[in-house]
Formats: sequence, structure tokens, C-alpha cells
Amino acid sequence: MTYVVTEACINCKFTDCVEVCPVDCFYEGENMLLINPSECIDCGVCEPECPAEAILPDTEDGMERWVELAEKYADDWPNITEQKEPMPGADDSISESDKFAKYFSENPGEGS
Repeated sequence: MTYVVTEACINCKFTDCVEVCPVDCFYEGENMLLINPSECIDCGVCEPECPAEAILPDTEDGMERWVELAEKYADDWPNITEQKEPMPGADDSISESDKFAKYFSENPGEGS
């Protein structure tokens, strides 16, 4: 099992989860984070820290696409190990639907 970052993170990019991760397995895209599934130790400390509730165990239904996304971009996006400010308008974007189709970016973030 691993934890995955889902669509709710897009255009929010809260980094509270990054601060508590004991193995630094978060990677930063332009407008979302992901967890590298080969580095995640399944401790689960990140899940309750996410204000957008974007982090879920991969054992829940429909999580396969998020694991595949993480596997695809983990090598290209920079590692993030320190908390940053969320994206502008993050609080308003939390509950927006269909964010992947509207906003997902393959571009890497800045990392830390």
C-alpha cells in the first residue's frame, strides 16, 4: 500500500503534508504535489494534515490513476521537503470539480 495525492490538490498545493513526511517522498508539480509510491513507507501521517483532503490510501476505489500519475512524474518533478505557502486562491479551489481536466499541468514545480 502507498498513499496518493488526488485531484483535490490541483490548484491548491497545500504543503502541510510535506512538513510531516518522515521520508521526504513528496514531489512538486506546477500546480499539485504527488507522493512517490516507491518511496512512501505507508505511515499515513500525511493524510490528516491535508486541508483539501487530497491524500488517500491507494487501496480505495479509483486510486489506480493517481498511482500511475505519481509513477510517471516522480522522476521529473523536484523533491519538496519544506512547507510553502499554498497557491493563490487555494481555499476557494478546494471543492471545485473536474480540476484534472481543467488545470492539470505536467510541468515541474520549484521543489525545495
